[in-house]
Amino acid sequence: SLELNERLTKLIEEIYDCAGSEFNINSPKQLRQILFDNLKLPVVRRSKTGPSTDEEVLRALSDKHQLPALLLEYRQLTKLKNTYIDTFPELVDKKTGRIHTSFNQTGTETGRLSSSNPNLQNIPVKTDIGRKIRKAIISFDKDSILLSADYSQIELRILAHLSKDENLISAFKNKEDVHCLTASLIYGLDIKDVTD
Repeated sequence: SLELNERLTKLIEEIYDCAGSEFNINSPKQLRQILFDNLKLPVVRRSKTGPSTDEEVLRALSDKHQLPALLLEYRQLTKLKNTYIDTFPELVDKKTGRIHTSFNQTGTETGRLSSSNPNLQNIPVKTDIGRKIRKAIISFDKDSILLSADYSQIELRILAHLSKDENLISAFKNKEDVHCLTASLIYGLDIKDVTD
């Protein structure tokens, strides 16, 4: 947390220097003014309240000016700090001294399992800070284990079971790519002829 605070402090200074003035980085209204009025960057997409400043827009603008890339880094670091680093100590169970995530079976629109308090499914792995956060997630002692599981298309497996669909059941039993098989059946192609 201290290391991240240090980086965020420097990053905020870089953002202000790049923008030419200080502003509330978390205010979409002020950010719109800096990006589109002051810096005259092109409007990529509009929202109900004006030009969008979402992640996709900032990525698109990153090749035109340095500020959008700095803003993306700022957002990523503040999200990791607020979601994981500063939150983990508050989630320690007083009885066990451990953090216990909750798995939710009905929390998503897609029907997939989700994890909360903390969400252990979305900790980044490709960034240095993400790897450092993952290093903190360890088993309690030498006699304990940390289990990582991939349910491997559990929703489709349940669908195959409940519907008794022979093609789906066969695909899972034979370890075939279900999506390729489905495409081959829909388009009347041999599974070898299905492209990505």
